[in-house]
Amino acid sequence: MTSAQALMAGNDAEVLTIKETATVLRCSKAHVQNLLAGKVKDTPLLPFIPLGRRKLIRRESLLRWMERAEARC
Repeated sequence: MTSAQALMAGNDAEVLTIKETATVLRCSKAHVQNLLAGKVKDTPLLPFIPLGRRKLIRRESLLRWMERAEARC
């Protein structure tokens, strides 16, 4: 099962933490934080929900972001 397929599964959470997002993208938490801050060159900003100091990423938003990033290649 691919990461995108795992995201689409109904038993996954509606929102993902930075750690969970990093697992899906197979990158570090620091890299996800850079994506959220728009610090990664030539990569679209990853949308998130600010919740105090926490940042949560909607599963649906991550899928759309992955499609947009892939389309830019």
